[in-house]
Amino acid sequence: MKLRLVAAAAVAAPLVLAVASASGSPAPQVTPDRATATTTITIWLQPEARQLWPGARDAATAAFRRQHPNVEVRIEEQTWTEHLTKFDASLAARTAPDVIELGNTETTKYMAAGALTPINRAEYPNSRTWLQGLTQSCTFRGRLYCVPYYAGARAVLYRKDMFRAAGVRRIPQSLAEFNAAGRRLMRRYGSDPNFSAFYFPGRYWYGSMAFVYDRGGAIARFRNGRWVGALDSRQAIAGLTAFKQTVLALSRANKTGDEAHPFLGTVFGRGRVATVLANGWEWGLALDPEDGNPRLARHIGAFPMPSYIRGRQMPTFLGGSDLAIPVTSSNKALAADWIAAFTSTQSMRTIATVGRQIPNTTTLAGLLARDPRVAPFANAARRSWFVPTSPRWANVETAGVLQSLGTNILRGRMTVRQAAQRASRQVTEILNADS
Repeated sequence: MKLRLVAAAAVAAPLVLAVASASGSPAPQVTPDRATATTTITIWLQPEARQLWPGARDAATAAFRRQHPNVEVRIEEQTWTEHLTKFDASLAARTAPDVIELGNTETTKYMAAGALTPINRAEYPNSRTWLQGLTQSCTFRGRLYCVPYYAGARAVLYRKDMFRAAGVRRIPQSLAEFNAAGRRLMRRYGSDPNFSAFYFPGRYWYGSMAFVYDRGGAIARFRNGRWVGALDSRQAIAGLTAFKQTVLALSRANKTGDEAHPFLGTVFGRGRVATVLANGWEWGLALDPEDGNPRLARHIGAFPMPSYIRGRQMPTFLGGSDLAIPVTSSNKALAADWIAAFTSTQSMRTIATVGRQIPNTTTLAGLLARDPRVAPFANAARRSWFVPTSPRWANVETAGVLQSLGTNILRGRMTVRQAAQRASRQVTEILNADS
């Protein structure tokens, strides 16, 4: 998982496709391997495992060694900037690791190319309560190809002092209450033309799509062997309509801007924003001495973005990491056992309590309840969504389909229905190009 930026999934590389062809059809379910005294399995993990929860890594390896005393475990630390280039080369050379950590936006490329081994969900701890957004990132055409590891989520950062001054006495429990609080904030502070009760740039599609999924809609659905755009469904249009009403009433952000220029946390820290839907790490940006304001530390809180249904939160897009077994591994069953140890309940507890990160299961979110800077994001992760797992998804992002959808709606160039129908057609065309 990239703690600062969520990378977009890339189009399947010819190098990986060559591996899939060389190995035939996707590998069958993992079967027992015969371990010898010289067997070694190689694990590629990102730096977070060493920096934030080394105890989980070491305990998992120790548990695995008790189960397989004749097997050595070699953990090789990778970097987010180079791991995919190295992985592509290792697949082509058939020297890939037995287990690899991938960002959840990176998995589709490899699932589609047949480079990852299908797994049996029942063999892994807490699989019935895995975070939905991570599980979706591991699922390709109905089969599971990786195991959720840990996640990052979005929630509402808010100014406690502004809420009090505007007479908002409690955290909103529904979208209607959130909008009512926003109107109070606009009455209190709206004379400043740069103030937003809810700062929301028009191209912020991770945020706008949350409204769609909250109503039961989706960007696209997989039907009869192809992806079909679903933004023109009744549920999606209801969500986009709610998005339009909320943002136009409460936000003065640039309708053609996005969430990364500048980052939402940076904007929030500059003092003219009461709420913003942001990643957990952006709390730190709000307090940064250069880009934010450290003096706001005692005035900042967070809560999950409330749903249109009272008492429920709006689904959030999850960033995060998954663990997969490359199809070229000759130790697939051993790899599966190590992943099971590393994603055990105890390991997830360590990731939550020591690493202060969101574990892969909804049942352990309560472990973060006492940490006000993490708990709201862990609670938000209980309901989550993910983009369509199509190898052509990156082309949808590159074409700016969802970004333009938000801008077209907010600038009134089209009705919500017209904009949704256009975007839905574009999604269908792009996801099925050359198919």
